[in-house]
Amino acid sequence: MSDTSIAGQSGIVRFDVPSNRVLYEAYMPFIRNGGLFVGQPHLLDKHFDLGAEVFLLLHLKEQDERVTVAGRVVWVSLPGTQRPPGIGVQFAEPDGVRIQQRIETLLAGQLESERPTHTL
Repeated sequence: MSDTSIAGQSGIVRFDVPSNRVLYEAYMPFIRNGGLFVGQPHLLDKHFDLGAEVFLLLHLKEQDERVTVAGRVVWVSLPGTQRPPGIGVQFAEPDGVRIQQRIETLLAGQLESERPTHTL
């Protein structure tokens, strides 16, 4: 995910999403309230534990929209595994439902695609 930018600090994760293609690759619709896989190519020295609470600062550049949502780390992919390194963040209620609906609106017609993603 070379065309994404993330930064982590004290439970804050910034994820700049430049296009709906990148959003599709990161979205995790199979998680309750939805979630995003945030790759960590620039944060190999940062460590997030499963269950850690984070605030996701999401910038959907294609729509010029900024969203903040609380979440929880539900997946950690370490360097050297089959998937890109990063974390999966599950959106917390109540804002998570709103963010999930927003993302699914943006990805309408793509969610049934067989295109590969960075998730399962």
